[in-house]
Amino acid sequence: MGKKLSQAQVDFYRENGFCVVDGIFDAGLIEKARAVVDGLLVSADLAGVAEAEPEDSSKARRIWAPTSRDELFAAIAEDAGLLDAVEQLIGSDIVLQYSKLNVKPPRVGSVVEWHQDFSFYPHTNTDLVATLIYLDDATRENACLRVVAGSHRHGLFHHEAEGHFVGKVESPSAVGLDDSAVVDCEGAAGAVVFIHPLLLHSSEKNLSDLYRRVFIPSYRAADALPIYYGPHAAHNEPTAKLVRGKASRSVRSEAGSWRLPIAAAEFNSLYQIQEGSHVSNGAKSATGYFSHEADEADAETAASASM
Repeated sequence: MGKKLSQAQVDFYRENGFCVVDGIFDAGLIEKARAVVDGLLVSADLAGVAEAEPEDSSKARRIWAPTSRDELFAAIAEDAGLLDAVEQLIGSDIVLQYSKLNVKPPRVGSVVEWHQDFSFYPHTNTDLVATLIYLDDATRENACLRVVAGSHRHGLFHHEAEGHFVGKVESPSAVGLDDSAVVDCEGAAGAVVFIHPLLLHSSEKNLSDLYRRVFIPSYRAADALPIYYGPHAAHNEPTAKLVRGKASRSVRSEAGSWRLPIAAAEFNSLYQIQEGSHVSNGAKSATGYFSHEADEADAETAASASM
């Protein structure tokens, strides 16, 4: 293992739940990645590649599983330098859990409300890390990532409303955190932001004329396994891949309890559940994702069919 992170950067991550790192990727690779994104977004089947922006359906807000769509993103997710850094944070046996690419187009880039990633997919332990690789210069102007430094040390907040998981909290202050701890994670194209799964984070609407594209491969220690196979969790598992080290023959569990992300209806993305668009007139949205949830009407239909 090479050391891509200095001890000061590792210590900063442990204390604050994030760190912004330059120098892992060169400018030429990032330029190629932007070109791949451009190619995917001019696809004739945009709906099959990406989730559209509600304000302008001709623009994408997220590309699904970019590592499965182009070999360049698959290579970046398994880049030795990136994995060296990940190993410093979560250990030598590493699973690529999932990948996504948030597009944040100019003027219509969707808001991502305050949330902790772990709320969507609780695991047996918290040795998980998301790596946000900026493909464009990211500033407050074009809605860079915002985090609450140290929030990962406060456990898992309730991401619920009216008894159902909604994938967000109202604000840092609403969960007892100091607004002065909010940090804008600005960085040049090629910078990588490493975030802990319990770090509270968000990003605002992109009101600028600039893109803010970010590729996000997320990893977990091989001995961290999901404890809930509901919406937006189970679909990661078929493509989860060991990318360094060896598979674990045991599961490591942290003491405590975790709230499960049981939603009012199936949901297709973080955006949908935060916006509430996964629920329409009290009926489930058709997303194709596995769900444990069943409303009373579903139960009655099933009971009638069995008679």
